[in-house]
Amino acid sequence: ARSWTDDLSDALTGLGTPRGMETRLVPARGYDLRLIPPVPLPRRPTVDLLRVPGRLRAAVADTRALLRELAADVVVGFGGYVALPAYLAARRARVPVVVHEQNALPGLANRIGARLAARVAVTVPGTPLRGGRVTGMPLRTAITGLDRAARRAEARAAFGLEADRPTLLVVGGSQGAASLNRAATGAADALMAAGVQVLHARGPKNTGVTVPPRPAGAAPYVVVDYLERMDLAYAAADLALCRAGAVTVAELSAVGLPAAFVPLPIGNGEQRRNALPLVEAGGGLLVDDAALTPDWIERTLVPLLTDRAALTGYARNVERAGIADADERLADLVLEVAGA
Repeated sequence: ARSWTDDLSDALTGLGTPRGMETRLVPARGYDLRLIPPVPLPRRPTVDLLRVPGRLRAAVADTRALLRELAADVVVGFGGYVALPAYLAARRARVPVVVHEQNALPGLANRIGARLAARVAVTVPGTPLRGGRVTGMPLRTAITGLDRAARRAEARAAFGLEADRPTLLVVGGSQGAASLNRAATGAADALMAAGVQVLHARGPKNTGVTVPPRPAGAAPYVVVDYLERMDLAYAAADLALCRAGAVTVAELSAVGLPAAFVPLPIGNGEQRRNALPLVEAGGGLLVDDAALTPDWIERTLVPLLTDRAALTGYARNVERAGIADADERLADLVLEVAGA
C-alpha cells in the first residue's frame, strides 16, 4: 500500500475537456490527463438548456468509469465544465470530494459540489460556501518564493528599466484590457515627467497601443505584448494597475505587491469581491472601470508612486494579508481526506 507521505506525482490524474488549455498544459507538466465531454450551462434559456440533462448524464457516466479504472481515492475540483460531472460521479462511486473555490462568489458547480464535499477550501474570507476553510490560492513556487527586493535590480534590467525609479506595472490579463491600455497610455506623459517608469503589457493583439516619444531625462515607458515572466514583472514593480481576477489578487498578495484594482465591469461582480479584502486591509486601491481615466492616474497614482513611505506601507499591508503556503494547505486537506 502506498504511504501518503510518498511522492504522489505518478498518482495524480487530471480531468479535462478536449477543447481546454489543459490538453497542452497538463501533459507538458508530466501528468496523466483524461478527457470527458464538456457540459456548459447556458446563461440564458435556449434550446441548448434542454440538452444539458442528457449531456450531464453522459459525462457523469464517463467520469464514473474513469474513477473505477483509476481506483481514485479522492476527487479534487476547482469548478468549471468538468467539475460538476466529477462531483456527481464521485458521489455515486462513493469517492470523497475536496472542493476549492478561487473566487469570492462561487459558481454553480462549486455551490453544488460543496454540498457533497468532505472538505471545502476557499481563497477569500467570507466566500458563501458551507464549511469553507480559508486556504488561499495555490500558486507556483516561482511566485510564492519570490523575493522582490532581492530580484529588483535583475528584473528591471531584464525589461530595460532604470534601477532606482518608482515603477508602475500595467497588466490587463493575458489578452490585455482596452480600458487599462487607454488610461495608462493617456497618462504616459504625466508619468514619465514625474519620474515614474512603466512596464505595460498591452496584450498580443493590441499592437496599436503606443506611447508618446520619451523626452530627454524622463522615465522609461516600456510596452510589451505579453509577460512570459510574471515573477520578474512583480519584482520590477512598486505598484500594479490591473484587473482583479482571483489568481491576480492572490499572486499580488503572495509577493507583497500593492495594486490599483480595476474590476471587470461585466459578470456577477466577483472581481470586485476578490479585491475587497486586500483593499480593506490597506493593501490596494479600487477604481471602477468607467472611472479609470488618464486624469485619475495622474491625480491618484502619480502622487502614490512618488511617495516612498506610502508605498512601503501599502506593501507591508499586502504582505500581512497574503497567504504564501496555500498549496501546502490545500494538499494537507486532500491528503487528510485521501488517507481517511
